[in-house]
Amino acid sequence: MLFHSSLRKEMARAFGATVVVLATIVITMLLIRTLNLATRGSVNPAEIIVVLGYTVLGHAPTILTLSLFVSIVGALSRMYRDSEMVIWFSAGQGLGSFVKPLFRFVWPMLLMIAALALFGWPWANQQSKVLRDRFESRNDLERVSPGQFQESAGGNRVFFIDKDSVDGKSAGEVFIASTERGKETITSARAGVIEIVDGDRFLLLSRGQHLERSLEKPGTKLSEFEQYGVLVDGKGEQIERATPVRSVPTAALIRDRTQRSMGELSWRLGIAIAAVNFVLIGLVVSGTNPRVGRNGNLLLSLFTFVVYYNLVNLGSSRIAAGASNFWSFMIALHGGAFMASLLMLAKLHWNWTFSGSLRRRRRTGLADRVAT
Repeated sequence: MLFHSSLRKEMARAFGATVVVLATIVITMLLIRTLNLATRGSVNPAEIIVVLGYTVLGHAPTILTLSLFVSIVGALSRMYRDSEMVIWFSAGQGLGSFVKPLFRFVWPMLLMIAALALFGWPWANQQSKVLRDRFESRNDLERVSPGQFQESAGGNRVFFIDKDSVDGKSAGEVFIASTERGKETITSARAGVIEIVDGDRFLLLSRGQHLERSLEKPGTKLSEFEQYGVLVDGKGEQIERATPVRSVPTAALIRDRTQRSMGELSWRLGIAIAAVNFVLIGLVVSGTNPRVGRNGNLLLSLFTFVVYYNLVNLGSSRIAAGASNFWSFMIALHGGAFMASLLMLAKLHWNWTFSGSLRRRRRTGLADRVAT
């Protein structure tokens, strides 16, 4: 059918262009943020592209939803501006007739958004967490770069090496300053080598000096040594990091059913349901005023998206805090948006107006009085 094929072609062009533009903007912003994390030592500089890929995959549901919404508004606004909608309306195709071809075009994107929100989002966050934890769980010497002072993971020691070996297990001109158990110590040595004893990682220093000073009592103790062992990474220093809720699989959230899990679940389901509502909202927003400029409709659509998306985030936070009920919030927000969109679509399709309803009531009243 000409009506369906022309609408699908228009939507395909608009959706493709919108995805490219939005993805470019989002990737640029996320790249800047990832580079900032790398400079602060939270991300391995050699894994920036991998971390960026996982981050973009996690934000893909939002990008696709916004692209779908903007493309619908943009395509239909252009059809209004070029009077194509007048032709279709004259041919008996009301605004409600656009619902079927629109959903026939967007249903693959809706399935993709739902799959990414329910499964891609937690998987991408889990992979990013693995990369960050692996980088942050390095032992203290692996954090050290030759010629630079580096603080240890616990923050109680500072390391400095002048140069290291190819295998990364030995170093020359080692300097260590630490504050532990009420004592401040400074240790320097000509060389050091890493050895593992009973699962603990030691740095064995050779030909150096050890300066020790108590923070509570006066006095300084200086000693020289031929060999001295420093515990670098012990079993007791390994800290178990809690898994963030956004990295938990959706099936585990459903089984858990705690407030924290239900809050995250409301966000994931909310993104999938919001994508369906945005199809109807885009159809309504583009047809609210045929004489308004295209930019006006796009600004209104962006404002609508921001408000809806922030309400989804706000509801997720309130559910996680126990301030709102999961089902009450989902029905109120998404069910309310769906019903409001259908009512507005019916109003525009049948051209309902308040003044017209008053005139019809008056004519009905006159007819009843004449009949009596």
